[in-house]
Amino acid sequence: MTYAPNPVQDLRLDHVELYVEDLDRKVADWIGEYGFAVIGTAGSPEQGFRSVALRQGRIVLVLTEGTGDEHPASAYVHSHGDGVARIALRTSDVAAVFAHAVGHGARPVEQPVRLQGPGVVATATVSGFGDVVHTLVQRERDGDDTDVLPAGFVPAGTDAYGAGDSSSYGLPGLVEIDHFAVCVNIGELNDTIAYYERALGFTEIFEERIVVGSQAMLSKVVQSESGDITFTVIQPDPMADPGQIDEFLKNHDGSGVQHIAFSSDDAARSVRTLGSRGIEFLSTPSTYYELLGQRVELRKHDLVVLGELNILVDEDHGGQLFQIFTRSTHARRTLFFEIIERLGAQTFGSSNIKALYEAVELERQREIGSPSR
Repeated sequence: MTYAPNPVQDLRLDHVELYVEDLDRKVADWIGEYGFAVIGTAGSPEQGFRSVALRQGRIVLVLTEGTGDEHPASAYVHSHGDGVARIALRTSDVAAVFAHAVGHGARPVEQPVRLQGPGVVATATVSGFGDVVHTLVQRERDGDDTDVLPAGFVPAGTDAYGAGDSSSYGLPGLVEIDHFAVCVNIGELNDTIAYYERALGFTEIFEERIVVGSQAMLSKVVQSESGDITFTVIQPDPMADPGQIDEFLKNHDGSGVQHIAFSSDDAARSVRTLGSRGIEFLSTPSTYYELLGQRVELRKHDLVVLGELNILVDEDHGGQLFQIFTRSTHARRTLFFEIIERLGAQTFGSSNIKALYEAVELERQREIGSPSR
């Protein structure tokens, strides 16, 4: 007996699209602060939107501004502010993945379409979580990561948006997207995990409950069969006091991406470079580093350097990881980013999540001018 191959087994990350209110300002930020380069553009005011594609390493980001009320970016920004709206998944067979996903509970958003010309040859879109959707992308040369422009984009010149103006700072060395952290409403965690398992063939690989004082959150992690796409899904613990996850859901107006983790081969160098470009990171109490030497025997980086840069360290059965989180500059404080370096570690810094939670809580309490509980 022969078995048909699982159509979702080859899903990989293609690109991430953020809807933004001010395209020019955000593109300048990603170039000047994060060291991305513009690789393509799409749309026009007459078409109701403008988009810019940027790249660093294997990370491709698309920023889209709605210039008319009819474009979904306009309604998204009104509801959520700037944020992740589309996580595009690459596959060798869009039609088969679309049929499998819809047959297992996905809501069809855009039917499969065959495209002419080189590059992307087919697309379709299915639901994800909240207002985030997944566009399925089939490329002419599936294994060629040099061909990364989304459908409808044209290549940009080397001086597009002043891309050369920030070269003197050095590049941060960001490599790829390690994972997405997703906040969902109370009662939605298990359903979200089950959806990705059924519709897109993901597997649950991790689960935990994190407690900080009277607050707590529940988290589960799902990963694509290829290992290329990982979602850390978080919901508030209904048995605990409201906290920062509840605040995200309130300010974001529902479920959405809380942060994107960018991988690096050298976290210390990346953090130094990003800091020189103006990126601010969450601080870590000095006591963390006083105790770190007793908890972990460092395989890389100096303890003093890690303390100076506020980089967190964790260890699991596979090895060590180094991570740090940016201070959110979002108007609603609903989106930030992570830099992570893995030395064999396969988990997500469980012992550091509490430290992150405490750091974000301290920041939140400072902003509202009340003492932390």
